[in-house]
Parts: sequence; C-alpha cells; structure tokens
Amino acid sequence: MADYRWNWLIFFEKVATGGERYYQWLLAGLGWTVATSLLAWCLALILGLGIGIIRTTPLRWLALLGEIYVEIFRNIPLIVQMFLWFFVLPDLVPPVWGHWLKQEMPLPEFTTAVVSLAFFTAARIAEQVKAGLLALPPGQSQAALALGLTWPQAYRYVLLPVALRWIIPPLTSELMNIFKNSSVALTIGLLELTAVTRQINEYTFQSFEIFTLATVLYALLALMANRLMAWIEALTTLPGYGLGQGRE
Repeated sequence: MADYRWNWLIFFEKVATGGERYYQWLLAGLGWTVATSLLAWCLALILGLGIGIIRTTPLRWLALLGEIYVEIFRNIPLIVQMFLWFFVLPDLVPPVWGHWLKQEMPLPEFTTAVVSLAFFTAARIAEQVKAGLLALPPGQSQAALALGLTWPQAYRYVLLPVALRWIIPPLTSELMNIFKNSSVALTIGLLELTAVTRQINEYTFQSFEIFTLATVLYALLALMANRLMAWIEALTTLPGYGLGQGRE
C-alpha cells in the first residue's frame, strides 16, 4: 500500500484501445445504471401495487395467485432470476419466440435487466402494499362499503390513499436498493456502472481511485433517491393521519 502510486487524473487519460477517455466510460455506465434502475422501479411500482392489492381482496383464489408470485420472486436470488430470464427462457418458449429473444430483441441485456429487477422488486413492494392495507382499521373498508362504494372504489378512494402514504419509508429503501441491485446486471453483459468500473480497473490497475469514485457515485444515487422520497412524503402527509393514528 505504501508503494501505491495514486493517480486521480487517470479518469482523464485516453483509453489505450480507442480515442475515448475513462471518465466517458464511467458516465456511460452511470447512465445505464440510472436508466435500468428507474425503468425497473416504475414497472415494479405498478406491478407491486396490483399484486399487493389482490392479496388483500376477499377473492381467495386471486389472493392465492398474489401469494404465489411473491413467494417465488422474493425467495429466488436476483442473480439466478437474471440468468433464467436471459439464458434459459429463450430455450423454453416456442422456437420463433426464442429466436426473437436471442437475436432480434432490442437491447437484450438492458431489457432483461429491467424485467428481472422489476419482477424481483415488485414482490417486495407487494409485501409492503399488503402490510399497509392490513394496517388500516377494518372500519374504513366497512364504512366505504356501507356508503355504497364497490370494492374497487373503496380501494381507489378510501384505502389506498392512506396505505400508500404509510408505506413511503419502506418504499424509500426499495428505491435505494434498486440502484444497488442493478449492479447484478453485469453478469449478463450490461455495461452499467460496476461493469465499467471493473473494466477500467483491468485497463489501468488504479483500483483505489476507480472503486472509490464508483462508491461515491452509488452513494450519491442513493442519497438523491432518499431525498426525493422524503420530499414526496412531506408533500403527501396528512396532518394527524400518520401511521398508527386514526385507528379506533
């Protein structure tokens, strides 16, 4: 360590095999990380919300489907899911579809990473949505139905507006986690931030500078996600209706 030669200007040096500079590689990797994470987050939020709702409906078969989804996608490691989607699925579907997945699907690594992350994260969000709905006083749904609302209307106008406010803190953790989990996509060939960090390290052997900067970038992404969700939480808070309040 004492003999290590620090060189923080390494990022501005040209890549030996081309005209680009290393900081351009990092920026490109950062862009793929942000795009993968945000798109997967949007899909996961929609899917997780729907599955979380059906797990609390009176229809037992529908709730069972939601439970099966959560148990499968929450308990299989993300890296295994990503391998299954990328390497195994094309051989399980009809040949025409398999050929499209292997040869013609646009941005196959990016698309697979987004789908894998979205399905994995949706299972976790569904669990939080269910917890938020079950934390509501039973009288709220009963009162909504007594007023003549249907079950979908009761969820839309009475239950979800409160439950979603209550689960913003755990959703904040999920949003921060999805940026970190996106690094698994390097295993299927997506050149996101971790992948390009390793690539630069193999070219330059300036490990400390490169991984330090990558760590700072991940920390900044997590901090921005945290502040965004804190702003949304402050914006949507109902006075006197925090978690644990309003229960009779």
